[in-house]
Amino acid sequence: MSASESTGASLVQRVQDFVSENKRAILVGTAAAVAVGGVVYYASTSSRSRDDVERAEKRERKKQSKSSKKKKGVNDPDGPILEERKPKVEVEEELQEYTAEQLAAMSTEERSRIAGLYKAKGNDSYKARQFAKAAELYTRAIEISPKPEPVFYSNRAACYMNVSPPKYEMVVQDCDEALKLDSKYVKALNRRASAYENLENYAEALRDYTAVVILEKFSNQQSAQSVERVVKTWSTKRAQEILASREPRLPSFTFISAYFAAFRPRPLPTLPESPSQGDQTLVLALQALEASDYTHAFSFINEALDQGISWDEGKAEALNVRGTFKFLTGDVDGAKNDFNESLKLVPSFTQSWVKIASVYMEQSDPAKAFECFDEAIKHNPHDPDIYYHRGQVLFIMNQFEEAAQNYTKSTSLDDKFVFSHIQHAVAQYKSGNLASAMAQFRRTMKEFPQRSEPCNYYGELLLDQQRYPDAIERFERAVELEKSKNPPNVLPLVNKGLALYQSEQNIAAAERCCNEALQIDSDCDAAVATLAQLSLQQGRIDKAVEYLEKQVDLARTEPELVSALTYLYASQAQLEFSRNYPDLAAQLSGMAAGLS
Repeated sequence: MSASESTGASLVQRVQDFVSENKRAILVGTAAAVAVGGVVYYASTSSRSRDDVERAEKRERKKQSKSSKKKKGVNDPDGPILEERKPKVEVEEELQEYTAEQLAAMSTEERSRIAGLYKAKGNDSYKARQFAKAAELYTRAIEISPKPEPVFYSNRAACYMNVSPPKYEMVVQDCDEALKLDSKYVKALNRRASAYENLENYAEALRDYTAVVILEKFSNQQSAQSVERVVKTWSTKRAQEILASREPRLPSFTFISAYFAAFRPRPLPTLPESPSQGDQTLVLALQALEASDYTHAFSFINEALDQGISWDEGKAEALNVRGTFKFLTGDVDGAKNDFNESLKLVPSFTQSWVKIASVYMEQSDPAKAFECFDEAIKHNPHDPDIYYHRGQVLFIMNQFEEAAQNYTKSTSLDDKFVFSHIQHAVAQYKSGNLASAMAQFRRTMKEFPQRSEPCNYYGELLLDQQRYPDAIERFERAVELEKSKNPPNVLPLVNKGLALYQSEQNIAAAERCCNEALQIDSDCDAAVATLAQLSLQQGRIDKAVEYLEKQVDLARTEPELVSALTYLYASQAQLEFSRNYPDLAAQLSGMAAGLS
């Protein structure tokens, strides 16, 4: 990963971290965190008796703590079920089969009493782990009861969870019936969520677990963990499916230009005396690259290799460039193959060594990455790019002092490369050398007065110190300097928006900055991520979902895609909660907007 590339990624992460820290979100910064601040939701029940029953159940669990090891095998953590208390003499009353005529002749009170006895017997069978028998008893209770009772269906669902093999579809059906009668019945929601999770219906499972978390006033850690577990599983699986079917495509202009800017420019190769068509197309590709015309550069480099390049150095260059584009599109294995082929042709091609090191870092193999840097140094110990990018790997690994040493080495070999100076200052800052870092930035801004990057990244350090006016001034200067470029780098605009929000809680100004950035670069993932988080801050979940869907579309690698999907699915689940529970939706939205 290059320095500039990691900077864009870190900005997105910084946006998400800031929002999460300030909202104390229960899950990835979504507005589902609206229970903080002492405000709570109350889950109403269909009858007062259930509240009494829940308390009775807790007391019963304490009494039975000595036998808790036996209960660990029960799939439903809410059982055994003691939803109401009945005198023991009633439970022991002999039950009989009743014909339809006998039931029709009974009073409503008598039918309710007998249904309660069947339920009590079902509870006893459940505790004895006779789940099939318990299910039959609950079925009789359902048939006899003069009116549907949600607890009967929920209890039978618990039995279906524990029979061998579990009957998850029947769990869902019974919980559906219970929830038709009481939409805020937490136990039924929890059981249905568990069944859906086992059926790998993750959208439905997440919907129900999210409802449980909110209805339980965000007080149940186990429910919160269920949300996190499902959204992680679902996001990871979906990310793999998306990447397997997605056509390769280039990321945003901002992202690509940041990657290429992390390498010092090199002169065009000298063509052979009688260049082939492929040789000439290679030059067109490299010229397009110099002009930041990445779409044509990508097309030309593929054409050049298809047409055939006549000399080894030229083909190695072409493979290097094609491998770079493959890396940028997320085809990490294809990139590795091209870089290796490039090095077979020209073993001293240090840029290919450096870039294959980036591939190994993408694959979480730093040892291999450092081997590549060592090989590059063997061939060309005076190439400053090697030390700069080795510094970047050390920086990513939080080895800031060693990173600073490599940046210094890179600068000593070529002091005209602005990013070596910038990263050296940032590494000092991360090492705790605040005064040295700030002085380094001031020197860099003086030495590179027409470059926006020193102002932008100096602004980031000021922002980190909460020196908001100074940070905003630096970002504005960076924005001004970028106006001379076509197209300009939009990251200073996004940073300015973030600073305005952090300093003044000025969401409107922050959104204007990000929207301006998107007008310039419609695929800028940092701007999209910021707008998504700002929407979540305001409780505008439907708008946040739109931005998060775009963020999913822009994600390049599996970790990026998993992160974006996690935000998306969590937000969609909360949006569905608002639709399913409109009486709570207004409170939810108001709380999300009002929290600080």
